[in-house]
Amino acid sequence: MEFTVQSTATQELLDITAQVEDLVAKSKIKEGLCHVYLPHASAAILVNENHDPELCKDVLDALNKVFPDHAGWRHDRIDDNAGAHIKASVLGPSETIPIRNGKLALGRWQAIMLAELDGPRQRQVVVTLLSQ
Repeated sequence: MEFTVQSTATQELLDITAQVEDLVAKSKIKEGLCHVYLPHASAAILVNENHDPELCKDVLDALNKVFPDHAGWRHDRIDDNAGAHIKASVLGPSETIPIRNGKLALGRWQAIMLAELDGPRQRQVVVTLLSQ
């Protein structure tokens, strides 16, 4: 199963929980695993809080402090987005969330986030569901 997400900024965290929950509900799987994968090298998937939008900004600020864009990275000579690739490598392209009683077993404040690190772009999200 797949869906697309359109980012609107160079860097942003986009909550994709509802789209993934919809696929889980349609699958009718009661117990199992939900794997969310992003086949892109300059974006990532993470699970974190989305209740406070300032936290999303804090996550991006922290990544930019540790891995600043345009910092003389060698890959910048090719397409000037090495910082995005490094951040995506650290965060990773996927997350696996348990399915319990037909729903994602996320914590109260957890959300599935697409980390856009080199946008705006259209990103493809691949969701694989496994039944127990």
